[in-house]
Amino acid sequence: MFDYQLEHVMSFVAKLGNRERIGPVPEGIRINVEITGGAVTGPKVFGKLTGLGGDWITVRRDGIVMLDVRATIETRDDALIYLTYSGISDLGENGYDQFATGARQGMPLRICPRFHTANPSYAWLNRLHYLGIGQSFPDKSEVAYDIYAVH
Repeated sequence: MFDYQLEHVMSFVAKLGNRERIGPVPEGIRINVEITGGAVTGPKVFGKLTGLGGDWITVRRDGIVMLDVRATIETRDDALIYLTYSGISDLGENGYDQFATGARQGMPLRICPRFHTANPSYAWLNRLHYLGIGQSFPDKSEVAYDIYAVH
């Protein structure tokens, strides 16, 4: 119906560290997860996740996981890019109960990232809308994404 193009901008793998399990609250199960680092690969942005970040997760009673992430990318040429994203994953109808018992499973992740930078070489990142397709890998304490600009 509408013309659009997806352009692969970067991929990244985030290493996950400490977890704070807040527990069941009215919205669902809250858990905070530390981002300890990671790699960012092109085709347009290369660098690393600095390790200053985290994911504030809510697992709703219907099995939907709500992501709320903040992190910093440091490019190979020393630019800093602030990354935020919200997103979801569907653990299935029994996902809440399984998560509540401590079961950890890999899950598909769909995100809507935003980038913020003052560096003129990457200012174009501030102007676009993005879509991220990813997966969690609990056995490796990682999440991985491909990030696409929507034109």
